[in-house]
Amino acid sequence: MQLLTNDQVRDLGNLDLLARQVVEGFIIGLHKSPFHGFSVEFAEHRIYNQGEPTRNIDWKVYARTDKMYTKRYEEETNLRCQIVVDSSSSMYFPEVDAKSADHVNKIRFSALAAASLMNLLKRQRDAFALSFFNQGVDLHTRPKSSTTHYRLMLTYLQRLIDQPTHEVRTAAAAALHQIADSIHRRSLVIIFSDMFDGDTEREEDLFAALQHLKHAKHEVVLFHTVDKRKEIDFAFENRPYEFIDLESGERVKLQPQQVKAYYVEQVAAYQERLRMKCLQYKIDYVEADIQAGYRPILQQYLVKRARMR
Repeated sequence: MQLLTNDQVRDLGNLDLLARQVVEGFIIGLHKSPFHGFSVEFAEHRIYNQGEPTRNIDWKVYARTDKMYTKRYEEETNLRCQIVVDSSSSMYFPEVDAKSADHVNKIRFSALAAASLMNLLKRQRDAFALSFFNQGVDLHTRPKSSTTHYRLMLTYLQRLIDQPTHEVRTAAAAALHQIADSIHRRSLVIIFSDMFDGDTEREEDLFAALQHLKHAKHEVVLFHTVDKRKEIDFAFENRPYEFIDLESGERVKLQPQQVKAYYVEQVAAYQERLRMKCLQYKIDYVEADIQAGYRPILQQYLVKRARMR
């Protein structure tokens, strides 16, 4: 499967079209992967019995065989998926505009990844919903599987892209606790967040919020959304920069080599603590590098869905 190019995501004005391209490219690539034979549409055919609803009759098969078969869907609308997106200002890194060399930032990546997951969930007739959080829970919808619901969710994602926030901090722990309390039936909870709460003293509170989701019997996948090259590896040229905290507005001027070793060590240590807490709580932790494309996201979802059957 080919990844969408940088130019293709320059204008995210049609999330539905791009999500379909991502999903269809992914499906085409499945036959080359360990998921060979996995159907994202239905489990199997069975002979149609007179008196049953006709809506699931496969008319293409009827045209070829002159026999009526219906599509028997696997666990129809049995999976409920709550997709949670961090909408704080740090998720708008790197800043993107018409003059930018790159056209993907963390919020754009998360929005298209969420749209692609919803497209795949809709194809599988599973129910899905969205939650957005920053300083609080900005949006929390209930899972449905209809096309109308899908299109409404796309408008919410488009709004995230089109209306960037400035100097809006993250209160992830409180928001995730609230979301955990708001999901009343066992669900698959998928989180897109850079997990930068801005206060190391609240780290244990953040881990406790993740544990709350598991305590509520939900299956959880955390996509730790980062620009790996810049945020993890700190790969900047050794020249003067002014670094700006998108959540607080604080500014600092320095040369990257002055702090790189310490920065990389501290970020790696935090990432390892987060990974180990997720392992402890049986949460799937996935580093989601925004430059690595969407295949790892969809593949991880299929792995998780298969385990939940």
